Amino acid sequence: MTQAPEPSSAAEPPDGRHPAAGGAGREHRAPDTADRPYTALVLAGGGARRLDGADKPAVTVGGRPLLDRVLTACGDAAATVVVGPRRPTCRPVLWAREEPPGGGPLAALQAGLDALRAGPDGLRTRPGTATGAGTGTGTRTRTGTGTGTGTGPRGTGPENGAAGRGRPGGLPWGGGSGEGDPVLVVSADLPFLSPGAVRTLVSVPDRAEAAVAYDGRDQPLLAAYRVDPLRRELALLRTEYGSLTGLPLRMVLQGLMLHRVTAPSVTAAALDCDTWDDIATARARIREHETVLDEWISAVKAELGVELDIDTSALLALARDAAHGVARPAAPLTTFLVGYAAAQAGSSPQDVARATEAAARLARRWADESDDDAPAGDGPGNTPGTPAADSPDSPSEQTDGR
Repeated sequence: MTQAPEPSSAAEPPDGRHPAAGGAGREHRAPDTADRPYTALVLAGGGARRLDGADKPAVTVGGRPLLDRVLTACGDAAATVVVGPRRPTCRPVLWAREEPPGGGPLAALQAGLDALRAGPDGLRTRPGTATGAGTGTGTRTRTGTGTGTGTGPRGTGPENGAAGRGRPGGLPWGGGSGEGDPVLVVSADLPFLSPGAVRTLVSVPDRAEAAVAYDGRDQPLLAAYRVDPLRRELALLRTEYGSLTGLPLRMVLQGLMLHRVTAPSVTAAALDCDTWDDIATARARIREHETVLDEWISAVKAELGVELDIDTSALLALARDAAHGVARPAAPLTTFLVGYAAAQAGSSPQDVARATEAAARLARRWADESDDDAPAGDGPGNTPGTPAADSPDSPSEQTDGR
């Protein structure tokens, strides 16, 4: 039996070069395009041994399952395949399983590529894979129903599809991407994967075969690959070792021309969650002052199925004006009414902005009237007729007659 070599660790500097066979590396520059179509492949299997066998994709960070956080980050993918056991998700996806289950990341990668090629019906698969298309209906909870079709060596039959709120149309296969477009390959335990990091990765330079996150070493599960070269390398590995089962994932990088990506949004996304300490670190990180509000808003939007960009600063200013000019309880009630009014008007960002400004004008008029009507010496925190704290008649300024 041929012994698989140890996966190589990148010793080259993160300059976008990868040694070509028999010569120096080439330097690649990412294109400027921001709207390149792509497909997404999420690996959500594995035994999670360092998490005591817990269902890692379902572990929550910021109140949301790790898998849902990843699926949200790549929500504009033309098609999305998750390789792993079926489960409710925040949006519909295609499902695939490697054979045998637990066969390792390269076997899972092959199963996911086959599912992407098969398309939404999941029927045209090569032997040794099982796929199905989730077409679940959207709900406001993480439960739901869906249907799909599964095939593979264990027989055929109906399987449960994934339910979720999903993208418009409710389908995991959005079209608009082909074999020439890159496939994003990520693990399901990346809580800080962002849409910006995804767009950076999928902008694979023209002469490169893969764009790989580099944080001191190559991250093959935070990368975008050109499909044909990726299939080529998997086929070569399968021919050389007889099977992909158990082979380390880094082996697939050895024959590819790499573009190493060191953009801050990408390296920040490389924090994965392999241990409970990693989970605790991620949970603490999202509560940092600089990011907690954005994290919370994103979580609420995902939970409620809201796909709307909002001007957070304008809403916070409105809440402040309502709290200071009217009363503290007016802040949440006012912002709720603004949202309700915007929904009635059509739910666009412009509708939200108009409703916010209308309520803000009202809050300012309310505050102006209060200022105009306040007797001299009255102010915030003083009962009308009670001397202000710095007034000469204030008890604190009166002598005791001695």
